[in-house]
Amino acid sequence: MSRWKSFPKLLPGDWLISGLALAAVVVLFATLWHPEHAARLQIRDQNGIYATFSLAQDRDVLVPGPVGVSHIVIQQGRVRFSQSPCRNQYCVHQGWLTHGGEVAVCLPNRISLELLGDKKIYDSLNY
Repeated sequence: MSRWKSFPKLLPGDWLISGLALAAVVVLFATLWHPEHAARLQIRDQNGIYATFSLAQDRDVLVPGPVGVSHIVIQQGRVRFSQSPCRNQYCVHQGWLTHGGEVAVCLPNRISLELLGDKKIYDSLNY
């Protein structure tokens, strides 16, 4: 005897409730989740805040660290590590950051990038 035969057959009301619940999740997600676009970039090094830049202008920033110099690119309202002296290049592979609260970190070089918006975004890790 197949174990699937022991489950009851879904009735039209079951499908209706499931569809309404799915529609409610989609509507709530679309209306309540608004990622904030960042206005500024804050760069931190091993000594604290290294610099803060506006994302409104394109520029290249070279930040020295204990391992070497990290190259950071600000372009069209977004930012990324383009080169770093660390071995695994995780910070470079992080890619472009565009929304407030996003962070990229180069741990060996002790440099971090954080995008700042109008209000601070909190998640479960820093609540």
